[in-house]
Amino acid sequence: MSAAPPRSHGPGADRLVAPVFGALAATGAVLLALVFGFVLREAAPVLADGGVARFVADDGWSPLEGRFGLLPMVWATLAASAGALAIAAPLGIGAAIHERFCAGPRLAAAQRMTLALLAGVPSVVVGLWGLEVLVPLIARWQPPGASLLAAMLVLALMILPTVALTASSALGAVPESWLAGGAALGLGRRAVVLGIALPGARGGIVGGLVLAAARALGETMAVLMVAGNVVRTPTGLFDPVRVLTANIALEMPYAAGSHRAALFASGLALLLLVLALTWAGARLAGGSAHAH
Repeated sequence: MSAAPPRSHGPGADRLVAPVFGALAATGAVLLALVFGFVLREAAPVLADGGVARFVADDGWSPLEGRFGLLPMVWATLAASAGALAIAAPLGIGAAIHERFCAGPRLAAAQRMTLALLAGVPSVVVGLWGLEVLVPLIARWQPPGASLLAAMLVLALMILPTVALTASSALGAVPESWLAGGAALGLGRRAVVLGIALPGARGGIVGGLVLAAARALGETMAVLMVAGNVVRTPTGLFDPVRVLTANIALEMPYAAGSHRAALFASGLALLLLVLALTWAGARLAGGSAHAH
C-alpha cells in the first residue's frame, strides 16, 4: 500500500490562520495599551502637581519631604543594564559561535541544555548567590561590596542565556548556501564566521540583545539584593545604588498619596525606557536587514 501524499497547505489554509494570528497580535497590543493607561492614570496626580520636570529637578528622593527626584535611579538603572549587556553580549555571541561552528554535536547539545537550565533559574536564587558569594568577594577588594558592579555581574549572568540562545538561533538561520559559497571561495572558518555568518544573523542577534536588555531593565529581586539600595547617582563601579524596579518593590507596600503616585511614575519611566529600547532595536535590525 502506497503512503498517502502529504497534505498541501495552500492559500485557503493561510486565509484561515491569518485572522487567528491577527487577533492574537491585536490582543497583545490592547493589553499593552491597558497596562500603559493604568500606570499613567495612577501616576497622574503627581504628574499634574509639577509635571515631568519635577522628577528631574527635585533634589533626591525623599517622599516624606515631598521630593521625588528620579534621575539618580534612572542613571543607576541604565548603568546596571548597560554594564550587564556589555559583559553578556560578547560572551553570549561567542558561546553561540562556538556551538554552531566549533563544538561537536554532543558538546553543542550539552551547551544548549546548560544555557536553557541557567535561563530557568529563578532570579531570587541568582540574587542569593550574588549576596552570599559575589558581594563578599567584591567587599574584599572594595567595601561595601553591594554595589553597581555586583548588580552588573548578576544581571549579566541572568541575561547571558538569552543572548547566547537567540544568537545561536540567528546563526542557525543563515542559509547553508552562503556558508558553502564562502568555503568554496577558499575562505577559512574565521572568515566565514566573521564575514558571512555574523552579518547574515545580525537582525536576530540585535533582537536577542534587545530582549536581554529589556530583561535587565525590568529585573527586581536579584538587583535589590546586591546593589546596596542607596539613592545616589553612580560615580563609580563600587558605589551602592538603587534602581527603579527595586525602589518600587521596596516602597510600594507602605506608599500612599503622592508617594504612591510617584512610584507609578517610576513604573511609567521604566515602560518608556523599554519602549525606546525596543524602537531602537527595531531600527537597527531593520537597517541590517535592508543592508542585505
